[in-house]
Amino acid sequence: MKQIESIKEFGGYLNRYQHDSSSCHCMMTFSVYLPPAAEHNKVPAVYWLSGLTCTDDNVRTKAGAQRYAAELGIALIMPDTSPRGDAVADEESRYDLGKGAGFYVNATQAPWAEHYQMYDYVTRELPALIEKELPVISGLKSITGHSMGGHGALICALKEAGAYRSVSAFSPINHPSRCGWGQGCFSAYLGDNQQDWKAYDATELVLAGAEKIPLFIDHGVADEFLQDQLYPQDLLEACKKMDFPIKLRMQEGYDHSYHFIASFIGEHLAYHASHLKQ
Repeated sequence: MKQIESIKEFGGYLNRYQHDSSSCHCMMTFSVYLPPAAEHNKVPAVYWLSGLTCTDDNVRTKAGAQRYAAELGIALIMPDTSPRGDAVADEESRYDLGKGAGFYVNATQAPWAEHYQMYDYVTRELPALIEKELPVISGLKSITGHSMGGHGALICALKEAGAYRSVSAFSPINHPSRCGWGQGCFSAYLGDNQQDWKAYDATELVLAGAEKIPLFIDHGVADEFLQDQLYPQDLLEACKKMDFPIKLRMQEGYDHSYHFIASFIGEHLAYHASHLKQ
């Protein structure tokens, strides 16, 4: 783990690191914001999973999250969205498959399986590294994300019972087995058997009886992807059927962009802080 950047913000430090990943078999980059409180004590952490085409850089420069993290005394962990490097499989003609589009699954199909093990990276390798090397409390973490990363946050919380104190999402892909983004990546990474896709689909995980954790989700009503890609109504219906706790807010006038995220990131981080500090 090598630190490659450090910037002071709001009394804390926004750091960037690289390390050789044993899950993804390549060099991975991630960012961490350590609040001022981390200078004296270990702090809880919120993991942010970014969306299609993003790296760790998007959220740390556009969301305005560090200010709230500093006030709340929580660390922000911001991984990349996929493996990187010349040896990593890619589909250069597409933005929604390959690099920047890891979908937070463990790929089983060639040529993707060698590197695209993002689920294990996010849920196991990266937290173990963070908790070993940085002033972060072991096992005390929450998770959130945007779009593809919102999908990732939901499935991590639903699949890893007890691992996260809370989960939230902005504009998540709620039913990837049904939408073009999800179908394109799942068929490539996981194969054509759609039963295998259900293990990485929030709506299907709820219907399959996932252990209950309250879901807090914000969608923009003016989101250009709302009708064709995101399907919040499917997840809402699944939660109603299974008596699964969900708070789904449809925010009038907001789109899919970081302007939407920046408008409500403070509320999301305060929600996570309340659970992390109970």
